Amino acid sequence: MESLITVFLPLSLVVIMLSLGLGLNLGDFKRVVQEPRAFSIGALSQLVLLPAVAYVIATVFALSPEMGFGLMILSLCPGGVTSNILTKLARGDLALSISLTGVMSLVTVFTMPPLVAFFADQFMGLDAPPVNVTRLGITMFLLTAVPVVAGLGVRRFAPKVAAVLEPIFDKLSTLLFVVVVIGALASNWQLFVDNMPVLGPATIALIVCMLGIGVLLGKLFKLDHGQATAIAIETGVQNATLGMTVGSLIVEQVTALPPFSLPSGFYGIIMYLMTIPFVWWRRNGAI
Repeated sequence: MESLITVFLPLSLVVIMLSLGLGLNLGDFKRVVQEPRAFSIGALSQLVLLPAVAYVIATVFALSPEMGFGLMILSLCPGGVTSNILTKLARGDLALSISLTGVMSLVTVFTMPPLVAFFADQFMGLDAPPVNVTRLGITMFLLTAVPVVAGLGVRRFAPKVAAVLEPIFDKLSTLLFVVVVIGALASNWQLFVDNMPVLGPATIALIVCMLGIGVLLGKLFKLDHGQATAIAIETGVQNATLGMTVGSLIVEQVTALPPFSLPSGFYGIIMYLMTIPFVWWRRNGAI
């Protein structure tokens, strides 16, 4: 279990973020300026609405302090590479999805650490683990921003190499993700079983709410079908590996993943089951 936390978890995150960077180009960042309206709505949904909805759900479902804090960590994560794949399958605006994933992955390096510290105090009070915001920020930068920039650099200066590496890293990141999720559940199995009656519905509610809010925002701001689909999936499918990693980074232990990594581990499985019907619905011309 120690190797899961010290090796596979950070390695999986680095591989996932490198895979993301290999699929990016500078045009994905220029799109923020070229199409500011749709991007701003998507960014607002991720940075503000997602944590707000998660906080309400954690309160309404009366999650334990550890599980509530874990759900908040998950809500502070950016969208994962999977969100781009699902957006493409749903015939959403793939360019917008990629832009949101890339930019938000860099932005959350700065937003997550102080918010993690804040919600630790909010949910766990005196029992909250001490969060070293600076240390957490630097570690996140090394594990997320650096691999993304490295992948972007390879794509920019060696596109043929990037074309070869991208499918390899996609498959490798999926394999490592599976190992990490299984390890997270196994290391907290009894806690998982005890909290399943509440954690399960709460996690499902978060995914359903954010998918629905994305669609509603599209209608409210008169975005096209593809843009609304991309925003819905970006805010409904988060980087669960980052959530588990952040949970492990804020505690002084290496023998097992902490309880507040559990919501991200469970989410890593259930998000596929919940988003597949949504993808099918949007793909078949839902309005």
